[in-house]
Amino acid sequence: MYMKFLKHSLVVISLSAFIGGGAHHILAQTDSACTSQTAGKSQAQLHADLEACNAEIAKWTAVLNNVQKDSASFARDVAALTAKINAAQASIKGKNIAIANISKNIKTKEDTISVLNDKLTRGKQSLAEILRRTNDISNYSLAEAVLSDKDFSEFFVDMDTYASTEDALNKVFAEMRGTKSQTEAEKVELDKQRRAQAEAKALLESAKKEVERNQAQKKTLLAESQSKEKTYSQVVADRQAKAAQIRAVLFPLRDSGAIQFGTALQYAEAARQKTGVRPALILAILQQESNLGQNVGSCVITNLTSGQTKNVNSGKLYANGIHPTRDLPILQPLLGSLGRDPLVTKVSCPLSIGYGGAMGPAQFIPSTWNIMKGKVAAATGKATPDPWNPSDAIMAMALFLRDLGAGAGTYAAERTAACRYYGGGSVCTSVTAPYGNSVMAKANTIQTTMIDPLKGI
Repeated sequence: MYMKFLKHSLVVISLSAFIGGGAHHILAQTDSACTSQTAGKSQAQLHADLEACNAEIAKWTAVLNNVQKDSASFARDVAALTAKINAAQASIKGKNIAIANISKNIKTKEDTISVLNDKLTRGKQSLAEILRRTNDISNYSLAEAVLSDKDFSEFFVDMDTYASTEDALNKVFAEMRGTKSQTEAEKVELDKQRRAQAEAKALLESAKKEVERNQAQKKTLLAESQSKEKTYSQVVADRQAKAAQIRAVLFPLRDSGAIQFGTALQYAEAARQKTGVRPALILAILQQESNLGQNVGSCVITNLTSGQTKNVNSGKLYANGIHPTRDLPILQPLLGSLGRDPLVTKVSCPLSIGYGGAMGPAQFIPSTWNIMKGKVAAATGKATPDPWNPSDAIMAMALFLRDLGAGAGTYAAERTAACRYYGGGSVCTSVTAPYGNSVMAKANTIQTTMIDPLKGI
């Protein structure tokens, strides 16, 4: 293994040996079937390409794991970055293939839906014609039959026509019901395909950004390794200093002041252990709520009967400050159990519609907290969790997000959970989607600029 303090000549030799030897040898064995070229390929061919990409990802991940076991050195770090870049590039190719597959499926579904809609339209037209004919026959009275110029054989022919028309009418009704049901099922499947494609594209963009970051980091590291003045230990010291700066950044929490990012991350990591929800998502929602807190201000209760609140910054009174029957009766005993004064403890101000009264960094209304507090107590070991305590609030948020499906870890699952966290429902709507999109953007920034740089330090 390499000495901790490397001289320029040794660094260059080590890099050349490591990259020109082992790493280059592995590059030469790369399966060329892993490609982003998807045009004109069948789904079977795309499936084979995807398998090749998965194999390449596994190979480079194994290389990365092996390299990371080596002693610290410039060469080790460059080789690790090379493995990361190659694994990410293979992942990008795989995601391109996934998008191509989904696009083909969407096209197939759209064609099927178009055919079904045409069939439904023709069925409606046929139905209208049958109804007209049925109505004509139904209006043919017995007197008209007797007094008409038709003989009885012609009359019975009309009756047979009526019977056959009625039978045809029933068949059309049945066919239309089936067509409608099938069309609705196809539309549901198409919606799933579109969501999957959106998730694949989001993951693809994330993978591309990871490659760009790692390539920039590799370029910097190579430049540092070729510098006679800068030793590996100095590079490590620089990283540690940067990590300390990241941990010390103040992380704003709504209605609870601010804590250091390192502390917030520790709480989020503890919550992840209990729930499986990604820390970056938890911290992104906390940051989103804090920004909202800066926009709408904070309130205190002024009337313990009506639920009226007052903005502590502007003095504005809100008659709809906190729900008087749903939340206020729960809030008062909660504050009493925590030793908090209900007339000075801050809760959220109401927005343009609905009520305020949400508590602490995670912004739970009292009735929701009443549902969650048992789960928080079980997860934290605290008999009386405090929604204004950052640690308890973060755990509660993670538990709630898990219940909303965020534990799946996919882009779609996390975005939907963020939307539901904000506005309820089962999917993102035009009202909640901007919130979900903002949370996902914040989560990406937190992950790549704050959490990832702390890994391995």
